[in-house]
Amino acid sequence: MILLSFDIEEFDMPFEYGKTISFEDQLSISTEGTGKILSLLKQHQIKATFYCTANYALNKPDIIAEIVANGHEIASHGYYHSDFKVEHLRQSKEVLEQLTGKKVSGYRMARMMPVDEKEIFQAGYVYNSSINPTFLPGRYNNLKKPRTWFYQDKVLQLPSSVTPTVRFPLFWLTFHNLPLGLIKWMCNRTYKKDGYLNLYFHPWEFTNLNQPERFNFPSYVMKNTGNHFADRISNFIAWAKSKNYLFGTTEEFVKTIK
Repeated sequence: MILLSFDIEEFDMPFEYGKTISFEDQLSISTEGTGKILSLLKQHQIKATFYCTANYALNKPDIIAEIVANGHEIASHGYYHSDFKVEHLRQSKEVLEQLTGKKVSGYRMARMMPVDEKEIFQAGYVYNSSINPTFLPGRYNNLKKPRTWFYQDKVLQLPSSVTPTVRFPLFWLTFHNLPLGLIKWMCNRTYKKDGYLNLYFHPWEFTNLNQPERFNFPSYVMKNTGNHFADRISNFIAWAKSKNYLFGTTEEFVKTIK
């Protein structure tokens, strides 16, 4: 099964590059991208998981309602994207459950940062998808973590997919910068080895990020964004479906694990 997931947050990434952006713009950019994602998923008739911050959800309840109405899963991405307190684990879950009327089973820490699994369990989550099991200088060093799903402190861990052996990350930046044929080859090899793919993206990738004066992003972040990225993901989905690979929500996948 291929697990497509999208982290919906207040778009605060420009702050990391020395730029400011209003909260209204943060919300509107994420919302624009989410609309494109929902259209894409509807076009291909597949379901996905949306990890949402409570902050975004409270300000855009209509978007959350649309996601749920389209049959997708809502999971937690924390309360705020750039602020974390342990109590936010339970509080974000409660907000999302109140807004959706559905149980929230999954959690993903903002920026894939470490989180205490015991606290995840205490907050009532079934699974956690906050590990990128690779090495990225200045960001992750998770080479000692298992590459595929495992249990820790009573919580199912679902690391982001990386290739076997060399652990090349199959994450959002890969889909922007490498040739699509190479991405398909790596994904195919990983799928055959692991039996699933856990891929994550962000709504703002589906908007035009090639605005250096506004965002100050490096070229590898701006490359193939907006409609170009929507076309790439659509091409990837069509390719995977041609190989009879199934798509589903993370919650659906978790239920298949004994």
